[in-house]
Amino acid sequence: MPNITAPKTVRTLIAPDKFKGSLTAAQVADALASGLRSSTGSAAGGTVHCELLPLADGGDGSVDAAVASGFSRHACTVTGPTGQPVPASIAFDGTTAVVEVANTCGLALLPDGRLEALDASSRGFGEAILFALSLTPSRIVLALGGSSSTDGGMGMLTALGYSFLDAAGNALHGSGRDLRRIASITGQGVPELAVTELVLASDVHNPLLGPDGAPAVFGPQKGASPADVAALDAGLATLTAKLAEAGFDGAASLAGHPGAGSAGGIGYACLLLGARQVSGADYFLDLLDFNSRKDSCDVVITGEGSIDEQTLAGKLPAAVARRSGARPIIAVAGRSLLPKERWSEMALTHVYTLTEYTSQDSSKDPELSAALLRKIGQDIAASLL
Repeated sequence: MPNITAPKTVRTLIAPDKFKGSLTAAQVADALASGLRSSTGSAAGGTVHCELLPLADGGDGSVDAAVASGFSRHACTVTGPTGQPVPASIAFDGTTAVVEVANTCGLALLPDGRLEALDASSRGFGEAILFALSLTPSRIVLALGGSSSTDGGMGMLTALGYSFLDAAGNALHGSGRDLRRIASITGQGVPELAVTELVLASDVHNPLLGPDGAPAVFGPQKGASPADVAALDAGLATLTAKLAEAGFDGAASLAGHPGAGSAGGIGYACLLLGARQVSGADYFLDLLDFNSRKDSCDVVITGEGSIDEQTLAGKLPAAVARRSGARPIIAVAGRSLLPKERWSEMALTHVYTLTEYTSQDSSKDPELSAALLRKIGQDIAASLL
């Protein structure tokens, strides 16, 4: 009888982060899967089975990633970073709610993209937390990243029941500009906070104040001039002093805690509320059940917009690679600044980049990025079958 070889089947887990400014993690995964599947039954023979797991690390896209993995999306309207109403959403699975800074008071929500270093507020994030509390979750994951404000979480705390008053007793809205005007703080916060576990998901380790603090390190990215940075740092010092006067436990010491400076100091306010701080990348891998999903796959495909030194320092693709075991790991990126001889530091089998497939700038072109990812998916399939 002739020796008949059964067609080869390769099971892939496509687990990328977003390509910032271009595609969401789900769009990246869909485009790669489309390319991989189109090669099924090719001359090489065999089938590529794709399981999609869009990921996030606690930054923008965290709600979308949770929804893609089975959470329900709940829409709400919140106060945007400069006061205008904006549509937002949270993710909820009946036990855990995911609320993110990026879709409530993030940089992408600034009207016309105009940076507002002093006037942007975190109030919308607090309103989204309040909305999540109305669903009576056991736990709320606070996904910090992509913030437009440097208000130390003042806006967020205002939405959650605390009042910040100026010297005349007038209530302050909550923004970087308002920080130095705080004369007193009143209120106890909404009671639901006391019975809900808060999880602060972030991989930022900066303190609130000083040369490594939120204003100095992240303020310029939000449009802050050197004078603005100095004003914001002084304002945050006022905030911590007034919180201590109001009886907040650890108000002074928590300002120096690694991660207090995340999201313009929203991390500090979350810590004040008793949030447990975790690595955003690892927490979301656990939340989205990465370990069991990868166990049934032969190959893991991950990626993000840029593979570089920051990736090696612990960003999401590095966490994916670390957890993937001995199976081959392929990375896909918009660009890579990591030379081939360093791929082994993440145990990567290969790195595919959009820049290798086009001379055009695809970073702001979703259609081009998706088309290139489909082509990369076809090439990955050809290498696997």
